[in-house]
Parts: sequence; structure tokens; C-alpha cells
Amino acid sequence: MPSDASTTRFDVRQLQWLGLALAIAGASLFATKGIVIKLALAQGIDPLTTLGWRMIVAVPIFVTVGVLGYRSRNARRADGAPPVLDWRSVLQALGVGVLGYYLSSYLDFTALEYISAQFDRLILLTYPFFVVLFGALFFARRIAPMMIAALLIGYLGIAIIFWRDFSIEGEHVLLGAALVFTASIIYAAYQILAKPLIDRMGAQLFTSIAMSGAGPAVIAHFLLTHPLADLAVPASALPLMLAIGTVSTVLPAYCISAAIGLIGPERTAVIGNVSPVVTITLAVTVLGEAFTIWHALGTALVLAGVLLFTRKARPKVPDVDVEP
Repeated sequence: MPSDASTTRFDVRQLQWLGLALAIAGASLFATKGIVIKLALAQGIDPLTTLGWRMIVAVPIFVTVGVLGYRSRNARRADGAPPVLDWRSVLQALGVGVLGYYLSSYLDFTALEYISAQFDRLILLTYPFFVVLFGALFFARRIAPMMIAALLIGYLGIAIIFWRDFSIEGEHVLLGAALVFTASIIYAAYQILAKPLIDRMGAQLFTSIAMSGAGPAVIAHFLLTHPLADLAVPASALPLMLAIGTVSTVLPAYCISAAIGLIGPERTAVIGNVSPVVTITLAVTVLGEAFTIWHALGTALVLAGVLLFTRKARPKVPDVDVEP
């Protein structure tokens, strides 16, 4: 019979494989977001309506999980220990949620009206560059030469794809790229502001509160610009609206959370770099987007830059990394 030690090693290996599978699943599911938005656009549903449906579907799930988590933590709190939540932290989380899940998401969703899903994904993938840049500007953190080289490699890849798409499709590519670059910058700021709040209150509570702030902001924006009847999408589009909230948001968030618990944040972050490959595959096969030698070269450079950057920076990613 196998010894207890060999059985333990086998169990650890199983958990490691499970963690890798969950990380890949989470990254792959997040990568479907642009595809779903593009399919919704093809049915005449604008980005804000899709974002509104994302909130309608996802927010109640996140809030329910957060409330259950709060009750559990509060029940375990020792006598005399500080409260699990305070009003200052709650207000901060609400504001950070508006920044990340409303403003950044809205810009990213809107960008997909003008650029391909694969180009959008590659630009958004570079947000860790801005995280480190903000750290250098506001917290006097040092940027290593290798990180600068990684940044240049990544943006050379983006420049190649931009040049190709701009030469074929015209100036609207410039607008789309500008929108998603701005979304990436805002998401980087969100990451920096969210980290201490996640450390203080935990991922479940933070995400629930942040989504609770972003949801009303999205709905208010929608009601100011659309009649309420616009939420009544055609029956053929309803699966897309449900998918943007579940398949592209809730499920990957919990897959990533579980993966971080099993294999750690660094390995999970590196595995997350498979998402552009998934997006490109789906964009070409489902949406019929072009993928030329220039796209292949640009994608390879972006992935090389991000992998080199991630390896050098060793980022600490939050427990639940819900994309904008």
C-alpha cells in the first residue's frame, strides 16, 4: 500500500493540476467578453445596453456571495476585534468600483465598436505596464531596465497591429485604440486602489461592494441616454446578455479566485496570458476577423513583452480579478 507521504504528494499534484485547469478556464472565459460584445453589436445592441445587462446579471450574484462571506467572517470575529467593515472602507470600495467596473468597462465595451476583439484584448493585456508606471510616478518604485525593454517589445507589437488595421480600416481604429488604452490606464489605477481594500476586507466583500457601486452608475448612465424599453432585447440576443454576466464575468472570477488559492497569484497571472490566444481563436472562427502575418507578429511581440514583464515584476494580483 502507498505510504501517507506518497499519498500526500499525489494529492498535492492533483490540486496543482486542478489549479492550473481553473486558471486556464478563468482566463479563457474572460477572453469571451469581446466576442459576446461583438455578437451583440451585430444584433444592433449597443455597448451600454450590454454593460447594463452585465450588471443586472452579475451584481446580484456577487452581492449574495459577499453578504454570505460577511456574515461568516463576522460570526468568526473574536470579541474585541475590529469590525469586519467600516463606513470609510465601504465608501472607498464603492468609489473604486465605479472607476473599474463602470468607467473602465464602458470605455472598453465602446472600443469594440471600432476595433477588432483581438486588438482590444491585446491592448487591455498591457495594463500591468501602467500599474508599474503609476508605482514609479506616485510611490517612487524603481523600474528595472528589463521591464522597460518588455514594455517596448509589447508596444512594438501593438504598433504593428495598429499600423495594419489603420491602413485598411481607417481612422476609427485610432478612436477604438484610444478608448481601450484609456480603459487600460483606468483599470491599472483601479488595481492600485483596490489592493489595500482587498487586503483589509477580503476579495468577496470588496468585489460585492465595488460591483454595488458600479451597478447603479451603469444603470443611471443607461437611463439618462436610453429609454428603459431598450433593455427588452430580442429573444435571440437574450442568451448573449446572460452570457456576458455569467460566462464572461462571474464564472471566470471564481475560477481565478480558486486558482489563486491552489497555485498562487504569480502562476495564475502568467497563465492568464493565454487569454489573447483564446480571443484570437474565437474572433477568427466565430466572428470571421482577419488574422494576417502582421497580426501574428504583433501578437507574438505583445505576449513576449507581457511574459517578460510579468516574470520581472512578479505582480501580486487580487484574489478575484474581475476584468473591466
